[in-house]
Amino acid sequence: MPHELSEEIILDHHKRPRNFRALDPCHGAAQGVNPSCGDEVKVYVRRKDGTLEDVSFTGQGCAISRASASLMTIRCKGQSDNEVRNLAQRVRAMLVAGGPEVDGDLIALAGVRNFPARVKCALLPWHALEAALDGRSEATSE
Repeated sequence: MPHELSEEIILDHHKRPRNFRALDPCHGAAQGVNPSCGDEVKVYVRRKDGTLEDVSFTGQGCAISRASASLMTIRCKGQSDNEVRNLAQRVRAMLVAGGPEVDGDLIALAGVRNFPARVKCALLPWHALEAALDGRSEATSE
């Protein structure tokens, strides 16, 4: 994906985040905080018939954190817990280990791996999502 298009996707999701709301009722919610930069995100999940019927988030943070959360919620709706965990692992591998790029608009996050200090920003919502799936109220980073 060309650099300009990646930037455009990230800025669009930062300025107009999708699924930016508290989810009530929900089956799980978890808070993630990055103390080094001040990003805060809370991810909400609602399940139905073994899939994530709805996923949303609230919080404040940099463009990368908000865009990652927005893209994540779009991609994870309708997925099973296992599919979501597999996707989170693939996103983490793409950003941390230089693994294969994830398809769809999530590929816009691939350029973040060139800025190690920003990788935590991109992964924060994913950690919160996994914590919410696990029934924990707070996310822990690796």
